[in-house]
Amino acid sequence: MKKAIGILEIKNITQGILAADTMLKASHVELLQATPVCPGKFMIIVAGDVGAVKNAVESGSQISPGAVIDKYVIPNVNENVFPALCATSQVKELGALGIVETYSVAAAIMAADAAVKSAYVQLIEVRLARGMGGKALVSLTGDVGAVKTAVAAASQIAQDAGMLVDQLVIPAPHRDLQSSIL
Repeated sequence: MKKAIGILEIKNITQGILAADTMLKASHVELLQATPVCPGKFMIIVAGDVGAVKNAVESGSQISPGAVIDKYVIPNVNENVFPALCATSQVKELGALGIVETYSVAAAIMAADAAVKSAYVQLIEVRLARGMGGKALVSLTGDVGAVKTAVAAASQIAQDAGMLVDQLVIPAPHRDLQSSIL
């Protein structure tokens, strides 16, 4: 069972690939993403038991310590965050739309976790860094009140980390927007 997420951000792609390989060999974790991100960095996200994730992140960061930009382990992540990270959420209908934009991947994941723990909302996607200048985006839907509560909780987490770019709630998004969001 996935309980934790580990994130390792490396300043170049070759060292990122080496770190990802090291992480997977060091611990029994699931690789969620290992990909180049803007601007020319490499991001690795793994999931698993807290101890295994901590070990994987530490092992990956030790293989090339001069290349590590950032590393995080987020324990006890809500199970609804995982499909949103992998773009496999099954949202059939768009209610009110909430969006939180952050300057970092870790802040977005922590914000998404806070959102689903604070209100009955459904995560649409947690979009991470690719094609967005290193920023990340959390999108969610539900009843207006729940979306407002979730966006406030998510925004507070990102703000506390100094990583909040912006946030919004659209109570009734136009139906043509639904095909772009879902």
